Amino acid sequence: MHPEIIDIHPHIVSTDTVRYPIAPQHGHRSNWSATRPVDFEQLVAQMDEAGVAKAAIVHSSTTYGHNNSYVADSVAQQPGRFTGVYSFDLLAPDALATFDYWLARGMGGIRLFTGGATHQTDGNWLVDPATFPIWERCADIGMTIVVQTTPAGLGMVAQLAERFPRVKIALDHCGRPVLDGGPPYAACADLFALAKYDNIYLKITPKTFELAQAAPGGADAFFPRLVEVFGADHLAFGSNFPASAGPLKKLIEQGHACFAALSEDDRAWIWGRTAKVLYPMLAEREEK
Repeated sequence: MHPEIIDIHPHIVSTDTVRYPIAPQHGHRSNWSATRPVDFEQLVAQMDEAGVAKAAIVHSSTTYGHNNSYVADSVAQQPGRFTGVYSFDLLAPDALATFDYWLARGMGGIRLFTGGATHQTDGNWLVDPATFPIWERCADIGMTIVVQTTPAGLGMVAQLAERFPRVKIALDHCGRPVLDGGPPYAACADLFALAKYDNIYLKITPKTFELAQAAPGGADAFFPRLVEVFGADHLAFGSNFPASAGPLKKLIEQGHACFAALSEDDRAWIWGRTAKVLYPMLAEREEK
């Protein structure tokens, strides 16, 4: 029997471009959002087919910039099954007011882009003190912050983890590990060093599956090592669907294959339990 599956990294794109205008961050629309978009109804159908119980839908900045309305409207339709991970400008003078606005519209987490999207930045704004009031607000209310960065940004993630120990930080795509040499994964030294921070979590996505499967030793070597370093309770599955081409069921099956060497308990944490730690509203809503 498979454990409960919660997906903390699907995206949705509406067909209604009047109500939800296409306005990608920095003007560069992601290829996947233009060529294989999936709307909320399609995501729900794919989740039902794949056996995914719940999801934290990640707003697509490369489709809508800082306008989180589509995810917000979608989460509002099924608040027992979904929460939203939104993006906005933390450096804006009215960032706290923007935070409160989206919080009232179903925001369960915040996502920060520094690299790995259509627009690459050096990411130094991530540690700009002007953003710290938002981090402090997240610490006060227990909100998770998701960071998308390249390995070059891991030092900044460490700084933030140390400065804000009460904020859970989830790294997109497992921090994009470099697995070229295979075990013992010498190129992952900076990533593995983050395990000393109890507030750092890693999202395992199909990008991670592909890297592990292609590396010497394969998935059966990498994922047990990742569990050994971070603990399964600090690892969580995210489909990246449809940016990672589906169907969603295929991505879930890829995950089952990649986690084959893990214990049943470890798999249960990665597939769903850790998600409830990062997004407590997904746990609370099932108990009501």
